Amino acid sequence: MTTARLPLFPLNAVLFPGLVLPLNVFEERYRAMMRELLTIDDSEPRRFAVVAIRDGREVAPTAPGMPDQTALPEKGPAAGFGSDPIQAFHRVGCVADAASIRERADGSFEVMATGTTRVRLLSVDASGPFLVAETEEIPEEQGEEAGTLSEGVLRAFRSYQKRLAGARERSLTASDLPDDPSVVSYLVAAAAVLDTPSKQRLLQAPDTATRLREELTLLRAETAVLRHLPSLPVVDLTQGPTYPN
Repeated sequence: MTTARLPLFPLNAVLFPGLVLPLNVFEERYRAMMRELLTIDDSEPRRFAVVAIRDGREVAPTAPGMPDQTALPEKGPAAGFGSDPIQAFHRVGCVADAASIRERADGSFEVMATGTTRVRLLSVDASGPFLVAETEEIPEEQGEEAGTLSEGVLRAFRSYQKRLAGARERSLTASDLPDDPSVVSYLVAAAAVLDTPSKQRLLQAPDTATRLREELTLLRAETAVLRHLPSLPVVDLTQGPTYPN
């Protein structure tokens, strides 16, 4: 297995390979991370790992709060994540490649990154200005009947997307959707309106076929629910919302 030490960016969301991730970086620990990434020549990938938060705060408190109005807020790279930060995170995340990092006049950053490969967290180092994780790359195995399952998921996803978007919104055509089963599995996982634990289970599925089977079950259930709900706005399939850190 390939291992690497990467800057770690925890979010209250799951990043999938192929998904575009806009970030609005304003906390000092993540500003320091972006400044470090900018020291890498732009001909090389500027990579960091994104993990979903299991137990903790995406943005550290900056003032005393409930229940103790006198307690000072935590500081440092692990603020909001406890004394052993790896316990606050899901262990499977995704490498992000920062295509653009733009520093604003106030020192904050506007970042546009793309998910690339899945990784497993082995350890987290909080001794520097930002969190750094020792990661192990997770290979993508196809599994049995991935191609057949992919076709079924695409059919179920078209039905789901039409219900989600409503008749007045644009729906995907066959030419908009990929053929590769693993790409289909990640696209559908990113686009479906699911809670973080459900998305995390899809990210860490042992192979593409397992992910597609679970998606087929989820899509059929969600489509049945949507039949009884008003139309909702169409979902952008390739780009997540902008996350404040």
